[in-house]
Amino acid sequence: MNGSNALKLVGLIAGVVLLNIMMLSPGIVGLDIGGDSALETAAGVTLLFISLLVLLYGSYALLFKPPAVTPVKNLKTHEDYVEALHRFRHVNALKKDVRLALDQLDRIEKKKGTLLDVLSQRFDPTELSYKKFVTVILEVEKLFYLNIRSTLNKLNVFDASEFEAFTHQQKSAPFPNKLMQEKAGLYKEYLDYVTGYLAANEEILLKLDKLVLEISLLSSSDYKDVEEMPCMKEIDSLIKQTKYYKQ
Repeated sequence: MNGSNALKLVGLIAGVVLLNIMMLSPGIVGLDIGGDSALETAAGVTLLFISLLVLLYGSYALLFKPPAVTPVKNLKTHEDYVEALHRFRHVNALKKDVRLALDQLDRIEKKKGTLLDVLSQRFDPTELSYKKFVTVILEVEKLFYLNIRSTLNKLNVFDASEFEAFTHQQKSAPFPNKLMQEKAGLYKEYLDYVTGYLAANEEILLKLDKLVLEISLLSSSDYKDVEEMPCMKEIDSLIKQTKYYKQ
């Protein structure tokens, strides 16, 4: 159970307890269970029964019920992508790739913050150079998350349980070698796609590091000088190639 669910469970228990205190306390509502009024007794017993049901269902929903899976196309925030990747962190065949993807998500946030901080110190937000840098940073960030989205699409259709069973059956399975080789090739293709997307994001992170260095060494704030920076050209080319590919 994560911290958020723990707080929700504590809040649920506190709310149910508070409601029962209010309803059963003589100084407030004062329902009397076992008193002279059959109606009050029935109401009190019903309240306790419903309270028990609410606690049981709430505990199940927060402790054991799997969280609803957000479709990849609906992921929007950094936290959405982190949560989506966490669903695969215990799959043996994917652990290494998922750890790397989560690490990359953490690094892209830090690098973006560093770049914006460096820019704010080096340029005025009203300057064309500043706006050019920010536009490029946001575009390359979109490209980064596009690669994470593509990674998640592959992970969602990758049958990890079947893959793990297959790895155990490779030597003893009663199937022709050709069939086993084709299956192995298919699984390898899935994993190669994931590796490729992660490698592309590693390249993006490296270019952002280079960009920080080039900004710190920039001797002029002229807009034309900014466009001629080697790393800016590389990033612009990367963004344009991706847009062309998507079309």
